[in-house]
Amino acid sequence: MVDSSKSKRKLSTSGNSARWENFARGLYRFRSNSLSMIGLIMLIIILLVAIFAPVIAPYPEDATGKTNVTSRLLPPSPEHLFGTDKVGRDIFSRVVMGTGLALQVGTVIILLATTIGVTIGAIAGYMGGWIDDLLMRITDIFLTVPALVLAIAISAALGKGIVNTMIGISLVWWPGFARLTRSLVLSLREEPFVEAAYGIGAGHTRIIFRHILPNAVSPIIIKMTTDFGFAVLTAAALGFIGLGAQPPTPEWGAMINDGRRFFPDEWWIATFPGLAIWVMVFSWNLIGDGLRDVLDPRARR
Repeated sequence: MVDSSKSKRKLSTSGNSARWENFARGLYRFRSNSLSMIGLIMLIIILLVAIFAPVIAPYPEDATGKTNVTSRLLPPSPEHLFGTDKVGRDIFSRVVMGTGLALQVGTVIILLATTIGVTIGAIAGYMGGWIDDLLMRITDIFLTVPALVLAIAISAALGKGIVNTMIGISLVWWPGFARLTRSLVLSLREEPFVEAAYGIGAGHTRIIFRHILPNAVSPIIIKMTTDFGFAVLTAAALGFIGLGAQPPTPEWGAMINDGRRFFPDEWWIATFPGLAIWVMVFSWNLIGDGLRDVLDPRARR
């Protein structure tokens, strides 16, 4: 009895040591990738800007509808770093105040899409048979229509507004997660640890969510990270055509739309919100690439 207890403690210690070693090796690999570190630094700056936006923005009231027509269409200057728009609002303040909204939109879309897609993909891959065929045919229907077009249709049907935009994009973003999860579950359901769970009488739900999905989490996290920026970009596209956040909310896509009629003479109105979107997408892509190197088992050779 004592020897058995000691053996279990040794195995537990050995397992923890191996996990810590893998984590340390992955962290070193991530830190050694200069592009990944650049992406991480950019994301930290974005988060800080979102948190301290009311302090950073010199004219935070310009994000709530205040106008100053005497200062309209001013070019970038020390007083207005990014210039002003058609009603005299400070572009820099509006870009800064819109950072938190962009992060919120991306987070909600990815979490909703991941929840829907992972659930459907896990059930399809685990159950197989007609359930798999039915769920995958539904997934294929969503995949046959371009995501942006379908998102526009759903958002337009639900009505204008940032909440409906997030719902609309989430409803077209889940198929990629479903396909990925299904392929992972198909490869994992025949593993010995799953058969062992069967042997001790574990139920289907427990096997899926306690044994299979935890071993499939790495590719899902990678996809969530790389998709985050594109979710923000898609939301900005819907904002550009007027389906996203409504005025005077400082949404980057809507700001680009406001500035397009003044381009190229008053180029700053559309350029700086566009650059903000680019920085957001670029930073998440760099982090996603870095996480792929850390979490991909083939990179641990």
